[in-house]
Amino acid sequence: MIKFLQSGNKAAKYLLGGLMLIVCLSMVTYLIPGFMSGTSINRTGVLASVAGQEITTTQVQQQAQLMMRQRQQQIPPQFMGYMMQQTMQQLIQEAELRYAADRLGLRVSDEEIREELRHGPMSETFFPGGKWIGEQQYEQMLTNAGYTTDSFENAMRFEILARKLQAAVTAGAAVSPAEVEKAYKEQNTKVKFDYAIIKMDDVEKDIKPTDAELKAFYDANKSRYQNSIPEKRQVRYFLVSDKDVENKVTITPLDIEKYYRDHIDQYRMPDRVKVRHILISAPKPGPDGKVDQKAVDAARAKAADVLKQVKAGGDFAELAKKYSEDPGSKDQGGELGWIVKGQTVAAFESVAFSQNKGQISDLVQSPFGFHIIQTEDKEIAHVKSLSEVKASIEQTLKQQKVSSLMDQTANSAEADSRSAGLDKAAAKYGTQVIETKPIAKTDSLAGVGASPEVMGDIFTADLKTPAESVRTPEGAVVFQLEKIIPPRTPDFEEIKGRVTTDFKSERASTLLNQKTAELSDRARAAHDLHKAAKEAGATVKTSDLVGRAAQVPDVGSMSGAASVAFTLKQGDISGALNAGRDGLVLQVLEVQQPAMSGDEFTKAEDGIRDQLLEQKRQEAMQLFMSSLSDRLEKEGKLKINKKEVETLARGRS
Repeated sequence: MIKFLQSGNKAAKYLLGGLMLIVCLSMVTYLIPGFMSGTSINRTGVLASVAGQEITTTQVQQQAQLMMRQRQQQIPPQFMGYMMQQTMQQLIQEAELRYAADRLGLRVSDEEIREELRHGPMSETFFPGGKWIGEQQYEQMLTNAGYTTDSFENAMRFEILARKLQAAVTAGAAVSPAEVEKAYKEQNTKVKFDYAIIKMDDVEKDIKPTDAELKAFYDANKSRYQNSIPEKRQVRYFLVSDKDVENKVTITPLDIEKYYRDHIDQYRMPDRVKVRHILISAPKPGPDGKVDQKAVDAARAKAADVLKQVKAGGDFAELAKKYSEDPGSKDQGGELGWIVKGQTVAAFESVAFSQNKGQISDLVQSPFGFHIIQTEDKEIAHVKSLSEVKASIEQTLKQQKVSSLMDQTANSAEADSRSAGLDKAAAKYGTQVIETKPIAKTDSLAGVGASPEVMGDIFTADLKTPAESVRTPEGAVVFQLEKIIPPRTPDFEEIKGRVTTDFKSERASTLLNQKTAELSDRARAAHDLHKAAKEAGATVKTSDLVGRAAQVPDVGSMSGAASVAFTLKQGDISGALNAGRDGLVLQVLEVQQPAMSGDEFTKAEDGIRDQLLEQKRQEAMQLFMSSLSDRLEKEGKLKINKKEVETLARGRS
């Protein structure tokens, strides 16, 4: 919740949420074998074509950049290719949705756009208190979110169109009373059972392979150990640390004053308030855009009750921990910290900034639900004085100068090492050359520690490469490659320990399965788990009366292999089951079915029906999108430029 509240890009969040809903519903389209199997096209800059609508590399790049700005995220370079490919898939899915909607005659009018702005999830942002914010503020808000008016309203038009398509596709979804009862029974049935566990560790202890068995295993699995001793290298290097150049760096008062003047905008502090809140969530509009008013009234009543407790002197933080439905702040007593204008939705911001220090609001409604807001502290806009920021400026300038001088020193040390040799260069910089033993790429250099940058350069150099320098967070390493020891396959004696571990693990797994199956067969034949377990040397334990969400010692989650217990009758014995690394057999002692009448079922009935209905709608939409994609491929209307996609996936585009 805090991430949503503190984002200024509410329009972007809204639309991205809508688009991601559609993408999630249709994700099966590209998570099945055969993606990129459509008709091929070969036009530079064009990634795909859907019924004549082209998806270009430029569009994907722009969309990906927009999404990153809106999410205020920096994507590591190694993930950029993945990000681009995901964006491409989203744009293809959008094109497929538009095609399907057009075939069904679905349209979105300008009036529907206006209604969405006025009454949709963004109504409090664009029409706070029912009043339009004005064209200028509207355009400014969209600009801050990375949109133009046209691009935002086109995106909104698509989101409404997607909802209409979803509603049309899933209109036939229905849930019968029998399905609700079945789901309620499944969710609320409890079982109690005896269970016998055969431990993998106990089985492994009894396995004592001979050398002949291990040698035979090694010979049969030689490919597993192929080149398992990695390449190693020997280098000579010396280290120049940041500390060696720090004493050469001085920061004068004039430097500090100049930096302060040049960066004065960094020290302008806007009006801000420190707040905490209690949120009672309200339901979001359904696919048809309507809101369950009964559920909204229930949320309002719950929030009013909490407010009454706050006004009566209740501890705000404790009440937030108990009642708030904002997962990002409830555990901190509702604390949101300092916020500035534009970070939260309009209704929240208006109250938070209008209150006096220490004041607690009445109920405040936003698109998220009902808030109770406490303004803990306030600060008026001002510029921080030089004395306030002097220490931080001095530290910043020192880091900048040290880094710059370190870059120069690293370049000079590399040049000196190439011209005069490593030893003379090291002496010039007051350090010594270190010669390593053979090292693997995952090892660390003495004095350097774990440094993927340094080891990466060492393992890409060749013997003819002159001395190189590599910058690290602590300084610079200058190295010369001396020897390359290629990877090799170890002989049996060298790797006997690993072979022994692998042999015992495989043999133990096979024996465990056999022993567990035998235990189950004997228990079923004698209809006596205790007797069969005693013969197998296993201990029998008894569970509590548990539901599907429970955890049972040695068994684990009841939603895992042990869930078979909910399908058995009293007295039934299971087959062989896996409980993590161990083997499990269980016998049901008691089955407790929930009552199908009374308050508990009545309270749960509507929620279960909604849950099942949403599940059916998602399944229908997934099936529709999968079928649509298959049909477009067969008709030649989905065309993929495989070469361009591969380039995009590598992140080079």
